[in-house]
Amino acid sequence: MQIHSIGIDLGKTTLHLVALGAAGQVLVKKKFTQKQLLAYTANLQTSLIGLEVRPRAYRRVQP
Repeated sequence: MQIHSIGIDLGKTTLHLVALGAAGQVLVKKKFTQKQLLAYTANLQTSLIGLEVRPRAYRRVQP
């Protein structure tokens, strides 16, 4: 399994990860807490990671 790129949707309490292969096929699709996501991605090979934040979630994070 060779992961080419990873997309992460940042929610308020859960984060959704989708990993794609070179041909665009879905290799991994999982839901994590922040702590679980950090542990999972720490053990992956280097790849492109894209993040998506919804505007309402972003406003809650800012001080």
